[in-house]
Amino acid sequence: MIITKRYLPRRTMLRGIGATLALPLLDGMVPALSALRATAAQPVKRLGAIYVPNGVEMRAWIPPAEGTALELSPILKPLESVRDRVCVLSGLADKPAIPLEGEGVGDHARAAATWLTGVHAKKTEGPDIRAGVSMDQIAALELGKETQLASLELAVDSVEVLGACDQGYSCAYANTIAWRNPTTPLPMENNPRAVFERLFGAADSTDTAARLARLRQDRSILDFVTAETNVLERRLGAGDRLKLAQYLDAVRDVERRIQRAEEQSDREVPVVEQPVGIPGTFEAHARLMFDLLALAYQTDLTRVSTFMFGKEVSGRSFPEIGVPGGHHGYSHHQNDPNNLAMLAKINTHHIAQFGYFLEKLRATPDGDGSLLDHALFVYGSGISDGNLHFHLDLPILLAGGSSGHLKGGRHLRYPSETPLANLHVSVLDKLGLPMEQFGDSTGPLGYLSDV
Repeated sequence: MIITKRYLPRRTMLRGIGATLALPLLDGMVPALSALRATAAQPVKRLGAIYVPNGVEMRAWIPPAEGTALELSPILKPLESVRDRVCVLSGLADKPAIPLEGEGVGDHARAAATWLTGVHAKKTEGPDIRAGVSMDQIAALELGKETQLASLELAVDSVEVLGACDQGYSCAYANTIAWRNPTTPLPMENNPRAVFERLFGAADSTDTAARLARLRQDRSILDFVTAETNVLERRLGAGDRLKLAQYLDAVRDVERRIQRAEEQSDREVPVVEQPVGIPGTFEAHARLMFDLLALAYQTDLTRVSTFMFGKEVSGRSFPEIGVPGGHHGYSHHQNDPNNLAMLAKINTHHIAQFGYFLEKLRATPDGDGSLLDHALFVYGSGISDGNLHFHLDLPILLAGGSSGHLKGGRHLRYPSETPLANLHVSVLDKLGLPMEQFGDSTGPLGYLSDV
C-alpha cells in the first residue's frame, strides 16, 4: 500500500442518475502512516456462511488423515489451490435438529433452521414459526454499523417461503438459514439483477416498465457515473488508477452477464421456467452470485453474508455434469453405488463453485493482504448422511484467514457430538464478539488458531 498526502474519504461514491457505485479501498484513502498502521492492525472483518442441502457423501468428504498436513478428499479436491486457507472440522453435531418425542419426520426443515441458530425449531406449517437468532445476524448487528447493508442473503434455488416444504414444517424453515430474531427468517435472494440493483442502485424509477426500458437501451450503470469517474481518476495515483480500472471492469463484466441472462430469459427452457435475470446453468448462476458477493465485500457494502446452494429437499438435477436425477433422490442413496457416485458429483460441483469464490477473494487486494485473508467462511450442512437424516459428524469446513485468527491446511477432529454451536461461539469470538452461550453450545472450539 502506498501512503499519500492527499486524502480520499473511505466512503467515496460515484453517483449518476439512479445509480450509486461504491469504491474499493484505494491507497488514496490512507492519508498518513498512522492510518496505514491502523489499517494493518485492524483490518476489516468479514463473515460468510455457505449451506448445502440434503447432506453429502461422507465417505468421499472426510479427509483420509487428521492433523496439520491436510490431504483433500475426492469431494474437496477443487480446493487444492486454496488448501492453505481451508480447515476441515469433523465430529460436530447439530443435535437441535433431532426430532423431539412425538415430532417425527421433518429433518430437512430442522437442519436448515438450526444450522446457524442452535435452537430447535417449532413444528408448524402456519405463521407461528419459531427458531432462534442466527449467528450471522448477531455478527451483522455489530459489523453492520459500518456498512450500507447489515447483511446479504443469497441463494441459487427459488426463494418462496410460503406453505409447507417438509412434512409439518413451514417453507420458511427450509428455504433460509438466516434469522433476524426467533420469529423473523430472512428471505434469500436468487435473482442477480435484484442483488445488483440492491448494491449499486436501480433505474431512475422503480416502475418495472421504466427499468426494462433502461435495460433495452443496453446501458451499463457505469455509463451513468462516467463523468464522476473521469474526475476521480485525475485525483488518483497510477496504482489506484489501475486498481479502479480492474474494479470497474469487474462491475461491467457482472452486469454484462446479468443482461445476457435477461436477454435469454424469453427462450424456452426444457426443464424449469427460469425467472428473469437468472442464468441457465447452476454453475453460471452460482458464480454470478459469488461475483456479486465479492463486489459487496470489496466495496465494503456489507461484511456479513449467507449463501444457500440449494434449499432443503431440493430436487435440482445437474445434467451438465452427468447427473440426470434429482439431488434429494440421490441423497437417499440406500447405499447404491450409482446413487452415491451421483451424490458425490453434486457435492464436488458445489465445492468447485466455492473454490472459485475463494480464489477470486485471494486475488483481490484488501489492505495489507487479500479479501480472503480478512474473511472467515463456514461451509457445510445440517445433515451428514442424507439417507439416514443423520445430524451428527457433520460435513463442516472453515475457509479464509480471519485476519490471522485461523490456521488453515488442517483436518481437526473433535469429540463425537461436539455441538456445532461451539463453532459459532468461536467464530463470533474471532470477530470480536465474545459470547458465553449460544444455542446449545458448551464452550468454544479449541485449536482453530494453533500453528
